[in-house]
Amino acid sequence: MGRADRLDDKRFLKRQYRDASNLNARVSIHRTFSTNPHGFLQWIFERLDLPPDCRLLELGCGSGELWRDNLGRIPEGWNLTLTDASAGMAQQARRNLASGGRLFRFALADAQAVPFPAAAFDAVIADHMLYHVRERPRALAEIRRVMRPAGRFYASTVGSGHMRELAELVSGFDPQLDVWRSGGLEEGFTLENGAEQIAALFREVTLQRYEDSLAVTELEPLIAYIQSGRMTVGEGRLGELKEYLKREMTRRGGVIRISKETGLFSAVRE
Repeated sequence: MGRADRLDDKRFLKRQYRDASNLNARVSIHRTFSTNPHGFLQWIFERLDLPPDCRLLELGCGSGELWRDNLGRIPEGWNLTLTDASAGMAQQARRNLASGGRLFRFALADAQAVPFPAAAFDAVIADHMLYHVRERPRALAEIRRVMRPAGRFYASTVGSGHMRELAELVSGFDPQLDVWRSGGLEEGFTLENGAEQIAALFREVTLQRYEDSLAVTELEPLIAYIQSGRMTVGEGRLGELKEYLKREMTRRGGVIRISKETGLFSAVRE
């Protein structure tokens, strides 16, 4: 079993997001086995309270899934700038959203040094990415700087117990690896501590939670998810991992149930 890298470790992030393959493996398991039939990305979009001529910046856009899932719902007057620190991810987002035409601009950007002028945007979105940022106070200050007065900020993240059953499952396979505490999530940006961090620079901070869980009935997507993140298994032990998960799935009646803790913060620029 490989070591568990910190979520904000630069080497880990470079490996993790050099292209969309790891992200796709994680997105896939949620799309296939989530128990909430109303998709998370549609749920986020429906909570964006923005003007019809909005200038919007997304930091850490990944492969652009938020917008691809809602492409037909984006108001014509919106002007969206999608950025990522990874050139591979930004290129994938550009390909995924090619049919969106004039709606989108793409750029490389570090959230800790956003390459845009002050008050350039009406809104900023950070979808499941602030826990990857080591200097979050600096990033939040940059987000505030590029927003106009009274602009809106949205940040989604997970709770400290998100997918804890998966962590326990992997730890059961290899007790030497404590993937949850060793990954740095509890020190990062979570549902439990995110409001306090945002409130240092923004007002009217609110949190809405998205109720969901996973009911996984197939082994291969579960293995792909494990191999996509911090808790990787060496090639020599993949067969052993598959047999272990097969036994666990059988023992649990053919379904591995995994709880999720996910939500969306919203705030207003002072």
